[in-house]
Amino acid sequence: MGITLRTTPWSGAGNPGARQAAAGGASHPARNAYTRWVLSLFASRLIPVLTALTLATQGCAPLAPPPSDPEAAVVVQRIIDGDTIEVRLGGKETRVRYIGINTPESVDPRRPVERFGKEASERNRQLVQGKTVRLERDASETDRHDRLLRYVWVDGAMVNEVLVQEGFARAVSYPPDVKYQERLRSAERDARAAKRGLWGAD
Repeated sequence: MGITLRTTPWSGAGNPGARQAAAGGASHPARNAYTRWVLSLFASRLIPVLTALTLATQGCAPLAPPPSDPEAAVVVQRIIDGDTIEVRLGGKETRVRYIGINTPESVDPRRPVERFGKEASERNRQLVQGKTVRLERDASETDRHDRLLRYVWVDGAMVNEVLVQEGFARAVSYPPDVKYQERLRSAERDARAAKRGLWGAD
């Protein structure tokens, strides 16, 4: 008994270009249409994946560290007097005047050494000489003598405040640099009440 095999050609449903190719004698334009269809399908699936990968990579990229503050930590090179020091900043020696305080004069050649002037300079030396300190700016950058105006911190304490609290300096306001004005005034009241340093008996 003879067996007849019948095959059903692939219809290429959903793709006009594929149907024309299966029918035999498909023209070149039909093959080109099929190729474009395959490429467009591939692109529609691949592009979202690539986009997601790019965004994920950007989101995981490490953040650049913030620029360091060149004044954050400096070493005190020299003591000028009770309220002025010299530090090395930006490759050069720079004088720093403490904000909000005034110590008795001890180095001005035009004026005599004032009472407690040398003691204030010595106490300043004990607090910061050769140490790493942190400088904090208020409103102004420099004074008329081109000295940096700063609050100076060492070992967690504000040197400006320590000098006032121990009776080596007076609290003096120099607007607009008044960030710690009340704090320094309070330190002076404590020194006066305890009769420390400048406020002691002659």
